[in-house]
Amino acid sequence: MARKEDALDYHRRGRHGKIEVVPSKPLVSQIDLSLAYTPGVAEPCLEIQANEDLSWEYTARGNLVAVISNGTAVLGLGNIGPAAGKPVMEGKACLFKKFADIDVFDLEIAEKDVDRFVDIVAALEPTFGGINLEDIAAPACFEIEEKLRKRLRIPVFHDDQHGTAIISGAGLLNAAVIADKPLETLKLVVSGAGAGAIACVEFFISLGVKREHVVLCDSKGVIHAGRTDLNGHKQRFARPDDGRRTLADAMVGADMFMGLSVANVVTGGMLETMAPRPIVFAMANPDPEIDYAEAVAARPDALVATGRSDYPNQVNNVLGFPFIFRGALDVRATAVTEQMKVAAARALAALTHEPVPESVIATYGGKPLKLGPDYFIPKPFDPRVLWWVAPAVAEAAMASGVARKQIDVGEYRERLMRKSSNAAYSIMRSMARSAKRDPRRIVYPEAANPTLLRAVQQVVDEELARPVLLGRRKDVERLCGELDLTLLDQGVEVIDPRSDERAVRYAQRLWQLRQRKGVTPNMAQSLITKSNYFGMVMLEQGDVDGLVSGLKLTFPETVRPALEIVGLAPGATRAVGMYMMVLQNSVKFFGDTTINIDCDADTLAEIGVQMADAVTALGVTPRVAMISFSNFGSVHHDEVAKVRAALAQIRARRPDLEIDGEMQPEFALDEAKRKGYYPFSTLSRNANTLVFPSLGAGNAAYQTLKVLGGAGAVGPILLGLARPVALLQNDGTVEDIVNMTAYTVMTAQQQEKRAAQLRA
Repeated sequence: MARKEDALDYHRRGRHGKIEVVPSKPLVSQIDLSLAYTPGVAEPCLEIQANEDLSWEYTARGNLVAVISNGTAVLGLGNIGPAAGKPVMEGKACLFKKFADIDVFDLEIAEKDVDRFVDIVAALEPTFGGINLEDIAAPACFEIEEKLRKRLRIPVFHDDQHGTAIISGAGLLNAAVIADKPLETLKLVVSGAGAGAIACVEFFISLGVKREHVVLCDSKGVIHAGRTDLNGHKQRFARPDDGRRTLADAMVGADMFMGLSVANVVTGGMLETMAPRPIVFAMANPDPEIDYAEAVAARPDALVATGRSDYPNQVNNVLGFPFIFRGALDVRATAVTEQMKVAAARALAALTHEPVPESVIATYGGKPLKLGPDYFIPKPFDPRVLWWVAPAVAEAAMASGVARKQIDVGEYRERLMRKSSNAAYSIMRSMARSAKRDPRRIVYPEAANPTLLRAVQQVVDEELARPVLLGRRKDVERLCGELDLTLLDQGVEVIDPRSDERAVRYAQRLWQLRQRKGVTPNMAQSLITKSNYFGMVMLEQGDVDGLVSGLKLTFPETVRPALEIVGLAPGATRAVGMYMMVLQNSVKFFGDTTINIDCDADTLAEIGVQMADAVTALGVTPRVAMISFSNFGSVHHDEVAKVRAALAQIRARRPDLEIDGEMQPEFALDEAKRKGYYPFSTLSRNANTLVFPSLGAGNAAYQTLKVLGGAGAVGPILLGLARPVALLQNDGTVEDIVNMTAYTVMTAQQQEKRAAQLRA
């Protein structure tokens, strides 16, 4: 659950908003500037003047979509205006970029007149490769899209209409097969007669549903020929008056109910009147026309879909628009045709029949996913959607004659598979879902901190963990009051190490562990009053399952008690520090970045193995590069020799691991260069796990990438400890703390599972 202050802080901190424009070419020298602007820029200008289609070659147009709204129907907020709608349009831009690597300019236009709005948008055609209309009220949205489609030679797509239609259409194709209901005989009842509902019905008809088998209902009841209050769009669905007036009347004997209206207009009793094995798509958001649990209870034989992520079969537009535009842009389509929309729906339906990868299953709770009542629409964050839908759309564009460019669909699909861009989100999602399955007790030693408390509130709301806070209760209560947080009312435990009854026992345990390291009983009693020591003993004793710390302490202040008290895991010879570097289109893992300073070959081998295991545990296949200043023997030096020796050790210990070295980062991360210079390299793709030869190299690399490359740094993640300990950077955000909490819970779950396997 997103709290108001967290949402506002997310949008205003740092660079305000959610998007920025970044040059894609070097701009560091006078030559660069002369090519980017005057005089060199004149050359592409003249080429485009002679042939306007060359704008796709010499500008960013071919990967640029406009998300355009006048703010008249923004989400569930209504007519809030273009400026107030801008955060939503920026959010849409983020989804385009995240899921399909498409750039977006969001345009909020203060115009409600249809013709003037159309004129404004049409005049922008030379800028863009496609237009995504968003949050425009009906019936104006129908007319705007129709007029723009006639005037423009680039795709125009109103997602509120067609996005939901395509995703629900994919669900219908599969649900009809499961329920054994041929589309041409299916009787459909619809609650809602707005843009989305009408578009869905028209799309269902294009898939095979008969128009005469559709009953449309609006807020006044069944739309029939006897009514005199119907606009042109509703009149197309006015059926002969057969006496039915209410939604309940219409649903008797129906094969399918579809809702795009308002919450709670359908009851379990109404579902009981439907035909055997009914299909129920209740897609009102945030609350469906009938609650999922109520629908299943009333009709256990029903096939149910909603718009919500917490129920099976979510109809989520993010399954459609990024990939439809990806395919359309890559063949330079002049329109989004009906054939392209149908191809997208059929591709989504077909994907659901495929075996689901373990990484996707892990992301969605670990429950097996197989075509059936609980899985007939692909999951929104299944990365395979990109290379299933976009090629299908591109192929349909070529077949329907709207493609300016012909491509090899097989090669295109392979290229998209290699470019899949939502690895970072998939990893975060996987951690969160794993944590939610079995939340654990996580202790936070620095309770009296506003950022930490806001993060803990989110952890509690999302049920990721059962937090335990260390600090003075009155300080925590004061901050919670100031921040309007309810975590204490929700049962979060607060412990003061200076007065808690466990302090005596913990001090005794600390002295036992450190008595031969210079710690006296009095010193132990003094140390245990410090929250970082109290928390570590609490973890070592099994009173909590993991610890998240470091927001106010230095790194040594946090890691030293972890090594002294928690100690190393069985089989581990040393602890390892790893960062997950979240880039725009990929995730890389860097180590060691925090602990092992001057590594010998044995240490490097241990780092490589531990990192590979940790990356695997995150659902990612590790491809490890042993980094050096040498490439495969190009330099003879002791520093290079230890990297080669470490590589040999790792290969002996893990012959199945994809690993190579020694190599410079440039060749580890640039497949074309690596294949050109070193075609013998055993890395099948670019490395995602980089083992640096020293702490200095690893630390410098991650900080440089973070500051100059704009990468997000998740960590440091501590590997090799007997119990899960996560550290935070002093400038850690709410998101950082939540992510590290989810990772800590997941690690605790995995450690318990391994221990159970050993006992068995």
